Amino acid sequence: MDVIVVGGGIVGMSAAFHLTRKGVSTALVDAAHTGQATAAGLGVVFPWPLPWDPAPVWDFKAQAARHYPRLMADLAEDGQVTGYEVVGGMSVEREGRDAGFELLHTLSQRPEFTTMGRVRRLAPGEPHEHFPLLPRPYGGVLVPGMARINGTLARTALFNAAEERGLRYFKGQAHLLWNGHRVTGVRVGSEDLEAPTVIVAAGAWSASLLATTGVHLPVHPVRGQMTHFALPGHDTRTWPVVRFAERDYFVAAFGPDRVVTGGTQEPQAGFDRRVTASGMLHNLSTALQALPDLAQATVVETRVGFRPGTHDGRQLLGTLERLPGVVVATGLGSQGLTFGPFQGLVAARLAMGQDPQVDLTPFRPDRPPAPDHITPEHTTGPE
Repeated sequence: MDVIVVGGGIVGMSAAFHLTRKGVSTALVDAAHTGQATAAGLGVVFPWPLPWDPAPVWDFKAQAARHYPRLMADLAEDGQVTGYEVVGGMSVEREGRDAGFELLHTLSQRPEFTTMGRVRRLAPGEPHEHFPLLPRPYGGVLVPGMARINGTLARTALFNAAEERGLRYFKGQAHLLWNGHRVTGVRVGSEDLEAPTVIVAAGAWSASLLATTGVHLPVHPVRGQMTHFALPGHDTRTWPVVRFAERDYFVAAFGPDRVVTGGTQEPQAGFDRRVTASGMLHNLSTALQALPDLAQATVVETRVGFRPGTHDGRQLLGTLERLPGVVVATGLGSQGLTFGPFQGLVAARLAMGQDPQVDLTPFRPDRPPAPDHITPEHTTGPE
């Protein structure tokens, strides 16, 4: 075996797909933890960089924006159901406010933003026509290239496509095999799997995997409780993604009649899988403030996921000098469904000894802690 991928979320599955696509002998080990972030994410896809992103982060996001539709098209051609739909997105605000038009329009004119589509203003009342739960006074901005994704379907599509190309799958808790100098594989149950390279893409559980070698990985669980609503009698399949600009709050719709609202961000909850009263109160009150007409919807479920947070808000992506044989790919926080597929590709390149084609300096897994005044970039977001 050439590469072992530990972690069956969107990052790990993407890495396994890209490896097997290149003919690399690959095994995937997945503990199938309850609370995996991929299955609980909101599913908003906005992969484009923003003006305040440092140059390497800008480049990473720009490449991710180009990669996403190509990957989904390849999987669809392969006969896979990806759960990816370009339905457009709206940034909305009350009448008379910009809702981010000038920024989004300016960005859309750049060549690396062609997948964003033609950004245009929406007059007060127009957002309501696209998303009938929105109060009529809202105006906004339409970004045609925004998409939504069902994380579970996308993960399954990547797994099926990789399995067809020879991926070996092992369900269970992985333990790194460490000879004192380098990682040589993993142990699953009583079986030792050997490989010269292991990709650690176990999300919020990645730190415990490396701890046995004495390496501290600065990643921790951030609990998110996401509430799903049903709207009997409404067909929500064509509804776009919505961002409330004044509060940076996201809502997504899925067929046939499902609406999912932005959830909680709880970095102190650890791996507590409970749906809490305070979490439900937050989700319901915030949702009804934004969308009063949601009051008559049916509360279907609240999903709990553990997003992998980091000490400075940036992902962990790259090799570790102290731990030869390991590639780390985790820490995307609430943006896993947006950037996870591309992060998996970069991890696969590293595992194959190839040029990652992006500057990984800002994402080094062994980078020093950030100064206290730096604000984490991924502590909130659309996923």
